[in-house]
Amino acid sequence: MRKQEIKKGIYYVGAVDWDVRAFHGYSTERGATYNAYLIVDEKIALIDTTKAPFAKELLARVKEIVDPKEIDYVISNHVEMDHSGGIPEVMKEAVNAKIVTSGPSGLKGLQAHYGSQYEYISVKAGESLSLGKRSLVFVTTPMLHWPDNMVTYCPEEKLLFSNDAFGQHYASNMIFDDQVNYEEMMAEAKKYFANILMPYGVQATKALEIVKGLDIDMIAPSHGVIWRTHIKDIFKAYEEWATETLADAAVVVYDSMWHSTEKMARAIVEGFAIAGVPAKLFDLKANHISNIMTEVLTSKYVVVGSPTLNNCMLPTVAAFLCYMRGLAPHNREGFAFGSYGWGGQGIAQVQEQLDLIGVKKVMEPVRMNYIPSEEQLRELEQAVAEMLKTRE
Repeated sequence: MRKQEIKKGIYYVGAVDWDVRAFHGYSTERGATYNAYLIVDEKIALIDTTKAPFAKELLARVKEIVDPKEIDYVISNHVEMDHSGGIPEVMKEAVNAKIVTSGPSGLKGLQAHYGSQYEYISVKAGESLSLGKRSLVFVTTPMLHWPDNMVTYCPEEKLLFSNDAFGQHYASNMIFDDQVNYEEMMAEAKKYFANILMPYGVQATKALEIVKGLDIDMIAPSHGVIWRTHIKDIFKAYEEWATETLADAAVVVYDSMWHSTEKMARAIVEGFAIAGVPAKLFDLKANHISNIMTEVLTSKYVVVGSPTLNNCMLPTVAAFLCYMRGLAPHNREGFAFGSYGWGGQGIAQVQEQLDLIGVKKVMEPVRMNYIPSEEQLRELEQAVAEMLKTRE
């Protein structure tokens, strides 16, 4: 992808990572982008950089427009290295640039990563920077999703550089939301929120209130496509996701050794069906935990099953529960289940973790010895259906 002008004098100069398939525990089946933007005015500003291996690509695109020595400011909206990793390479050529970062946390983070040899400008919420005909206003968004996060707003262009907010891990040779498949784009935006921003719903709601008060006709995030046509759609989705507006739907997650726990999982899904509640079934051997959490984001019920292995739940189930606990979903309901041979401790361990996550127990943990009979499975179906009917 070559540099592209997104507004008069403002250019996309980022990079597409077609092949990345993992992002600290998050599967990226559709790749990713590391977006950076160049504003050419009386002063020249580079908004964010890229992950370090893509810094030379960024510089090549910048050089199609200006000599990097002419860059006055490098705006670092977020310290994390998928955004700031290109700073050392960029600063080798942008020798006259100052790095603008968010308050003491941004300054501390950048200096910890890249040293103190650069000239830094630490900005506070509401401060602005004149580029000439345009200005940049800085809006801090702490813990969305690091303490240093901020977004940068250009009021003259009605353009918000939103960094991680409104992002998607979605590789494309097109850069705008109306140039790609709408369903794919929104699915990746949902997955991004579920696996990156879910723990920070309160902060996301506050940030959304601020952003919606700005005059915006384009949002340029640091991952994925730029929003210009579907801004209302992504605002509405963020309102629902940030407040954890839940559908009357279920996610049933399990792993199984000899199919007994699997049979129980399928019976539970049938129980939800009897009660008219949509349920999705996820075998942890076949589904990535980040894809499962995307469904958890909008589902009321979370039911988790494991057999017992060496007096413990299966490692795959433990990993899923650890991942879910870190993302801290609220107001979910569910229970544990599983088969066992002689000890059966794994089921209790699953329930203990669900309790720690804050999942409200709506049935006692279900344990079945060895291979469940057809009669036991039908009883389980009915028990789930009856539980749901009593909660109507």
